[in-house]
Amino acid sequence: MGKISTKENKNIYQTTRERLGLSRAAAAEKMYEYGLTEYRLVKIEDGTVKIQPEDVVAMSKGYNEPELRNYYCCKECAIGRIDAPEVVYKNNVHEILVNMAVSLESVNQKKVRLMDILADGKVSENELVEFNEIYKELEKISMTIEALQLWCEKMKSDY
Repeated sequence: MGKISTKENKNIYQTTRERLGLSRAAAAEKMYEYGLTEYRLVKIEDGTVKIQPEDVVAMSKGYNEPELRNYYCCKECAIGRIDAPEVVYKNNVHEILVNMAVSLESVNQKKVRLMDILADGKVSENELVEFNEIYKELEKISMTIEALQLWCEKMKSDY
């Protein structure tokens, strides 16, 4: 097990490595096939280089932590900060599935109203409140699907 740094304000990449109990050398070994060296890992964790998407892919695969990619897209990528929602990853697949079922049922109950609202190709001012409620439920479904995909990817990698 690697020595735990006492540095304050560690980034997610360092805390992930430490949570997994890996030294930088051991982590670099896991990511060697993905092109991430120990030297670059040190620089990323110290914040002396700007992390690149290929670095995040290497770490997410080497550590079997797909949520690192979502974090990067939501927090560090200029486009993602605008468009990509952060998935709150939960290890409990049952909780993910219950949330999905609840959201799907809610939208299912409102699908006829959604079709009525969208039938003319526009959302009028008096339809806006209902439309926004349905839109929020659709966002919840999307987030739940993302969480389920992350969970599945992690499980797939374990085998």
